[in-house]
Amino acid sequence: MLYYLIQLLERTYEPPGFQVIEFVTVRATLAAITALIIAMVIGRRIISWLKRKQLGEQVRSGPQSGAVDHSHKRGTPTMGGLIILGAIAASTVLWADLGEVYVWLIVLATLWMGGFGFADDYIKTVRRDKAGLAPRLKITGQVGLGLLVGSVLYFHPQFAEVRFITDLPFSQDWVFNYNFLAAIVPGTADLGWIVFIPAAVFIITATSNAVNLTDGLDGLAAGTTAIVALGLIVLTYVSGHSELSGYLGIQHLPGSSELTIFAAAMGTACLGFLWFNSYPASVFMGDTGALSLGAAIATLALMVKKELLLPLLCAVFFLETVSVIIQTSYFRYTRRRTGTGKRVFLMAPIHHHFEAKGIHEVKIVTRFWLVTVITVLATVLSLRIR
Repeated sequence: MLYYLIQLLERTYEPPGFQVIEFVTVRATLAAITALIIAMVIGRRIISWLKRKQLGEQVRSGPQSGAVDHSHKRGTPTMGGLIILGAIAASTVLWADLGEVYVWLIVLATLWMGGFGFADDYIKTVRRDKAGLAPRLKITGQVGLGLLVGSVLYFHPQFAEVRFITDLPFSQDWVFNYNFLAAIVPGTADLGWIVFIPAAVFIITATSNAVNLTDGLDGLAAGTTAIVALGLIVLTYVSGHSELSGYLGIQHLPGSSELTIFAAAMGTACLGFLWFNSYPASVFMGDTGALSLGAAIATLALMVKKELLLPLLCAVFFLETVSVIIQTSYFRYTRRRTGTGKRVFLMAPIHHHFEAKGIHEVKIVTRFWLVTVITVLATVLSLRIR
């Protein structure tokens, strides 16, 4: 909205210097500053409100083997994801070009999963039901969002020229064609949606759950997401820049650079939240924040055709998810074969495994942040290693 107001002032009065508002880099910087200020200002007020309403975290006395005790975190306010959502949405609406489909879709995707996450947190804290939102309803929200995002990206006229394809990492001018079935089934022209839409559903569901699994230590999910956002800033900007995309041999997506504004706001909103969420946390983001951030990351990657880079960009989230899959699968397998379930890790997700080994959570979080810095840099470098 401020973007349009400044444009109007520029055209009416032609004040010197106002022309810079046309640059995405300027508006992304302003959005980042705005999101940080909003998060810092509203954060304390929201935390105070959550405390007054006694909307605290329900923590078990000792997970699994009892080697890790998080009972000291009982009562810490949750639903802090409202801070992140408010900062991101307000900053994006203020500084992005609202005429772009990209902008509306990413804001909708974030608020959509934020709504389902809020419902889950509400049931846990207000109704005191530790089970939270029924798993089938949560999955319904994730699948529904995947269907919506996949359908828009495939059938909306703005994406007609690129709906079939996505960039292949580490390959010069190579792409993956979702419409490969057309070459297999004679007489068909467009079967790409049969592959792309289910892929979008899987990616959004998997990524939102992965961030949710990572949200188990003070500052882990927020800090990791802030670092991932830096990589997304690069990916969205170069995808929308005709010269840079041509130089790097990736698809040029007109209008996608507006997503840089959202990515910048997301990064600094997480940093502002980290002010309150760092150890010892004064507030937790809850599913309100974790599910929405995961959905936002996945949707951004899908929109700029970089979804195949997600395992590298979000390596920590990926590792957390894989650790849970391995733990659960191996336990079920050994219980079926021997009658007694065995575990690969002391606990899962893997950050709790390191906690159970006696490593302090601050050190675990810091190391996971460092790993994310490395993987984000590798993701950005992969654009040139083609």
